[in-house]
Amino acid sequence: MKKFAIVIAGSGVFDGAEIHEAVMTMLAVKKAGADYQMFAPDAMQHHVINHLTGEEMPEKRNVLVESARIARGNIKPLAEYDAKQYDALIFPGGFGVAKNLCTFAFDGPDCKVNSDVEKAVLTTHALKKPIGALCIAPALISRLLGDVEVTIGDDAETAESIAKMGSKHIKTTHGEVVFDKKNNVFTTPCYMLDASIADIELGARNIVNAMLEVM
Repeated sequence: MKKFAIVIAGSGVFDGAEIHEAVMTMLAVKKAGADYQMFAPDAMQHHVINHLTGEEMPEKRNVLVESARIARGNIKPLAEYDAKQYDALIFPGGFGVAKNLCTFAFDGPDCKVNSDVEKAVLTTHALKKPIGALCIAPALISRLLGDVEVTIGDDAETAESIAKMGSKHIKTTHGEVVFDKKNNVFTTPCYMLDASIADIELGARNIVNAMLEVM
């Protein structure tokens, strides 16, 4: 049975993982007959957002602790990830990817990447195993790998930032997956487009199945 490592960035679209994308990725893996282990960095969130009002809250939260809500407690610190033990690595999206896993939300193409995230991506890439990224997560992959083909849908400003990091952006719509064969990288836009939860299920299913095809 093939096993995915799924990396998430908290719990909630505005300051952590996009919950629909995380859950649909988990579901897609299981429905395809594979298995997964959840991971998140043991680090503090950049900030905490009230998802009802959109306002910042005066408190601090840990990315791993918040991610455990989605994983139902079955989650490991990303520092423990060993690329040799897994068949693929995949990142659902959410603003937490661009705030907690890297600083793309603030620094654009000059962003810095969390050290555990960097190690996970680079060791997986070195072993030529498939790497998947949904929504805004392809920006993180671009920052680390440089010359790679990815998609975030059709947002011109984000696509321009991706190009500045040395990557090529491919315009896509709901459910489409861009496969960079040279780097074994798979990307799909999800909520970077005006999407419904049905579109998210389609994107997650398509990217997981595409990754399994090359394993």
